[in-house]
Amino acid sequence: MTIVARREMELRQAAEEIASATCTRVQYVACDIATEEGRFAALAVLPDPDILVTNAGGPPPGDFRHWTRDDWIAALDANMLAPIALMRATVDCMIQRRFGRVLNITSAAVKAPIDVLGLSNGARSGLTGFVAGLARKTVRHNVTINNLLPGYFETDRIAGVFAARAQATGLATDAVRHDELKLAPAGRFGDPAEFGAACAFLASAHAGYITGQNLLMDGGLYPGTF
Repeated sequence: MTIVARREMELRQAAEEIASATCTRVQYVACDIATEEGRFAALAVLPDPDILVTNAGGPPPGDFRHWTRDDWIAALDANMLAPIALMRATVDCMIQRRFGRVLNITSAAVKAPIDVLGLSNGARSGLTGFVAGLARKTVRHNVTINNLLPGYFETDRIAGVFAARAQATGLATDAVRHDELKLAPAGRFGDPAEFGAACAFLASAHAGYITGQNLLMDGGLYPGTF
């Protein structure tokens, strides 16, 4: 197993915790996976994985009037082009072995756009469209590609979203959190362990007939039938 992130200290700690809990050898690469250099470094350590999970950090929230072309290119590089580049580098080996699982962690904003996350809404939707086509070509080789769409989970990301909304509305961050919590049908935000369990299932041999899907995990917040 190889895990990748930008901050080496946290990455090393995560690798040690996973190794201790699973008795598995865990390698780590401290790099920015959104860059070509970062992807080269990661793939040099593990060039032909059976399972690929992509999850670049989301772009900063804000008002679209303030975003420059550079902001949009950075969002596309991290949340659309990097996952596509990683798939391009790995799916052929998966096809040759007749087993592969690709999981792209995107966002519930793909299904129900969030006003302050316009950069994420756009870039992740582009990735979703690309996956919809590719997933139908690889599944006959037992290589599935799916997207997981988290809603509000208890992570640092949610704190940043609430802080941005608080700044835009003039409300206190705690008030924004309280208001969002009142809207949650589950009466709570998600536990990251729940998300990990769903990811593990889709990465398993038991999920070979599921491909090109967008698994929305938002505690029932999205109100649509489809």
